[in-house]
Formats: sequence, structure tokens, C-alpha cells
Amino acid sequence: MSYLAQDPAQPDELTQKSKLSTEWEFAEIWVDPWLSPPYILMLVKEQSGKFSIQDPAESYRTIFTGDNYEETQMWLLEDEYERVTGRFCQPE
Repeated sequence: MSYLAQDPAQPDELTQKSKLSTEWEFAEIWVDPWLSPPYILMLVKEQSGKFSIQDPAESYRTIFTGDNYEETQMWLLEDEYERVTGRFCQPE
């Protein structure tokens, strides 16, 4: 039954999620409240110090990268996204 064997050259989903979970410091959820249902994006501070906007509906594809929080936040505000109260931090 070949469907049980995994190709060792391909990283499995757990490995990919583990790698992703260690590369960020905090994330904020932003929504476009004018759409129904509201569209969600994530502002993520990466451990590298860069900030990115990721689209969870597209497998967390990065759609914008900024050098600082203000630049990245401004990209969201220009498109009339609103920040959801709170911030998610990397568990210690």
C-alpha cells in the first residue's frame, strides 16, 4: 500500500508547521469589515525583524513585506483594514 509510505525528500506537514511556528515573534489579525464575511489578513513580526502581511486564506502567502511596523500597518490602513484587538505572541 504505497499511500502509507512518505517520500523522505518531501517535508511533511508537521515539519513545515513546526518550522513556521519558530520564525515569528507576534501576529496581529486585521479584517476588512466592509466585506461579508469580513476578509482576514495577518500582520506578522518575523524573528528576522521584518514585518509581513500574510493571507491565511491562501496558505499564509506573504502579500507585503515591510522594514518596520509603521510601514506595514500603513499598508493595511490604506486598504481600510481594521486591527482586531489583541496580539498573539510566540509561546515560550
